[in-house]
Amino acid sequence: MSSLEANEADGWSGTRLTLDLWHPNCWAIEATSRTDGGVLAHAIYNSPKTNGETPNTVNGLFTAFADTNEEVEALLDAIRASEHSGDLMELQQRFGRARDAPGNVVREFFVEYDPTDMVCPTLLENGFVHSAPVRIEDGHEEWQVCFVGERTGIRESLDAVREASGAEVSIESMSSSGTGQKTAREHRLDTLTTTQREVYEHAREQGYYEWPRGTSTRELADDLDVSKTTMLEHLRKAESKLLDP
Repeated sequence: MSSLEANEADGWSGTRLTLDLWHPNCWAIEATSRTDGGVLAHAIYNSPKTNGETPNTVNGLFTAFADTNEEVEALLDAIRASEHSGDLMELQQRFGRARDAPGNVVREFFVEYDPTDMVCPTLLENGFVHSAPVRIEDGHEEWQVCFVGERTGIRESLDAVREASGAEVSIESMSSSGTGQKTAREHRLDTLTTTQREVYEHAREQGYYEWPRGTSTRELADDLDVSKTTMLEHLRKAESKLLDP
């Protein structure tokens, strides 16, 4: 996992893709598959070596997010327990500029791990340049990438990634028009947790925001097999994030 500075990606006019990716030996995939929280991957820093050799470990900056403190704690405990992660150091204050992250509870941390477990170098070698923080939830990674080759070469390059890393990769979206920058609405939707987005999108699709309303809160709760109170809690939190200036 690594990151490309935003000013390098903003002017990109080639093919942009959203990849759904799973790969072996990843502490973040492992931890999020066992808990309700998620992780954003921001940047990787090499561990210093006095003899000039390649470092045995790297340190990454990440954000843990979830709906509650308990869920974040469970996620961090799962990361610490993974055989693929090393020392985890939680930051007491936000690192650098404020970071937009989903969830009601957000905590940043550094974690040490083996660079051979990273899939980013394999993606880069095959023409996929990372253009945004990786979002890891439910045991899968979401990668926003730019492909540096011809569009016709994407399939072959993805096959090479799969073969080299043992990864499972599918294309969620692909666009070649303009710069591919996200709209303000898309950025706001990215701040929602998976559950909040599911509840909000379902309410919108069922006509909850139309006049007259096409459905009731009780019907929405029944559709999602949750209590009316739980449904309203997720919906109001989603609305708050989407309506904030």
